[in-house]
Amino acid sequence: MTYSDAHGPGAVRQLWQLLEPVHAIVYFAPEAYEEAGALGYATDDRWPMYFAFRAAPLGPAAPELVNALFFSFSPRMVERYVAQSWHTAPPAGVLAARAVAADRSLRALLGERTASSDLAEAAVLARRAAEAAPTAGRPLAAANAALPWPDAPHAVLWHAATILREHRGDGHLAALQAHHLDAVESLVLHSAAGAAPAEWFESRQWSADEWSAARDRLAARNLLAADGTVTDAGLVLRTAVEKLTDELASSPWSALTPKETARLVELLFPPVLDIVGAGILPTRSTLGIGMKYDYEG
Repeated sequence: MTYSDAHGPGAVRQLWQLLEPVHAIVYFAPEAYEEAGALGYATDDRWPMYFAFRAAPLGPAAPELVNALFFSFSPRMVERYVAQSWHTAPPAGVLAARAVAADRSLRALLGERTASSDLAEAAVLARRAAEAAPTAGRPLAAANAALPWPDAPHAVLWHAATILREHRGDGHLAALQAHHLDAVESLVLHSAAGAAPAEWFESRQWSADEWSAARDRLAARNLLAADGTVTDAGLVLRTAVEKLTDELASSPWSALTPKETARLVELLFPPVLDIVGAGILPTRSTLGIGMKYDYEG
């Protein structure tokens, strides 16, 4: 990355790709399962932990609120997990367990790197960007930004990554709505555009009838062909959604100079390679962002 394009859409996208694995460890690392299990959550799959850990900054949020903010999941799925979440443990207890899970997971994954000057520098830069993230109209970003900052650099990096990814996610939801895509339509179009096979989205638990009806609605808008493949108009719309998402995610990075942004990218590659190389994250993302962790300059 050159300094001249360090604040451009490509840099914003790359920083997301690098920070997303840092945040995501709390949904996949064995230490996170252990902390969730100690609270009483079922750990035979990740969803009880996922909904509790991600929604806890909102307080004892009702399923309807979580469904509105998480967006891509079937309302039935959200009801199934969230309705019981705060009976299992209060949000304050979940937040404490989430913080411990992030700390333990990163210590296990990064080892001696957690005490390195490079990681401390990355944490300082990421925190500055996170603290500059505007939270108006971004409830998940705001809820996480309101939490106290930890002290250890690796924990600071995790918290910054969490604020920034929720800031981007809130903006992405706005971009989808601006282009008149509902939750299941967004997934259907995303899949048709090549993000991932439809089967990869089955974990969101939309029914076959709901998926088919969404395909029909998209076809009526000429976004999908009759056989379910994406049309040129569909690709244009999908590209517009991603472009707007990147634009809405760019403001935190104005807190860093182009040189500092490029430096953060450089600093993030080694720990992210450690995380990805551990094999705990999915080998393929349903986000459709073409994640590449091999540094290409």
